[in-house]
Amino acid sequence: MQDESERESVSGWGWWPSWRPTSLSLLKSSESKILDCIQNDLWARFVSLPNQDRIWTLSVTHKSFHNALKPAAQTPLVMVHGFGGGVALWIRNLDPLCRSRPVIAFDLLGFGRSSRPRFPLDPVQAEQKSVVSIEHWRQTLCLEKMVLLGHSLGGYLATSYAIQYPERVKHLILVDPWGFPPVPVDEGTGAARPGCPRWVEAIISVVTLFNPLAVIRAAGPWGPKLVHRFRPDFKRKFEDLFDDDTMTQYLYHCNAQTPSGEVGFWAMSESFGWAKRPMLDRVHLLPPELPVTLVYGGRSWMDSTTGQKVAQLRPNSYTRTVVIEGAAHHVYADQPEEFNRVVQSICDSVD
Repeated sequence: MQDESERESVSGWGWWPSWRPTSLSLLKSSESKILDCIQNDLWARFVSLPNQDRIWTLSVTHKSFHNALKPAAQTPLVMVHGFGGGVALWIRNLDPLCRSRPVIAFDLLGFGRSSRPRFPLDPVQAEQKSVVSIEHWRQTLCLEKMVLLGHSLGGYLATSYAIQYPERVKHLILVDPWGFPPVPVDEGTGAARPGCPRWVEAIISVVTLFNPLAVIRAAGPWGPKLVHRFRPDFKRKFEDLFDDDTMTQYLYHCNAQTPSGEVGFWAMSESFGWAKRPMLDRVHLLPPELPVTLVYGGRSWMDSTTGQKVAQLRPNSYTRTVVIEGAAHHVYADQPEEFNRVVQSICDSVD
């Protein structure tokens, strides 16, 4: 396992920590402040993989089951965050969803507090590196089966995982998944979808030249203000929990570290909004008996009609699309009560 200074030197930008007001310690502190809101039993640790990479992992179990056997008998819900995210973004969902089963969330390899190794620049290899890390993580935790939920990039990787390890997934929940449709014929590389928010357009404007979030790191001491400027919605989404910049600070510290998973995402991307290997080309490889639910925000820049296309490609399988009105791309934070209700209903149908 490389320490922080070693990981910085891998990128060739070892002088940047003195320029950027961030560190792994500050990331840990900002995350801890958020996780202090959890009311149930929280288990948090690094899970070591065979290659010595580590995956930062949370498991939340309802306090009423502290001395009971029921949670162990229930299939756990595993939640996979999207691009640039981390486990703390699920703060509105962890407590409500752990009432009937353990809820497990982890930072994808290369993101959050997980290890940040080199990612291949080949899209197949970059995707596979993430998927294999998820499987090694599962093996280490001895999870037999799971309800697998992925948001955005996490939905793309969760689908790839379910194609390769279908026997481990009882239900696949895709929340505003990224990377499913191909780039439209009439749109060139770097094109944004209609209705993209300003922060997406800003990222797309530089993504073809740099890693997607390079501007945050290049901004140095102005980086935190830049995140707050382009993502003020994150403060609003959680304002009843925090009346300060806690959430945007967490986002900044997640993404001001050495780019790693970001490099993997860049390798998999045709542009910020599209994948080089669109998942619609492979979704038919999911086994017919695996149920899939796609959850979209009614105000999201993601196209919810993709769910219909998935259903058409799986004509003899359970494939359902749910649109949550009033929610944008971060459905789980925009309309958390309805999101939690939908996910809980799916979980209740599993066991």
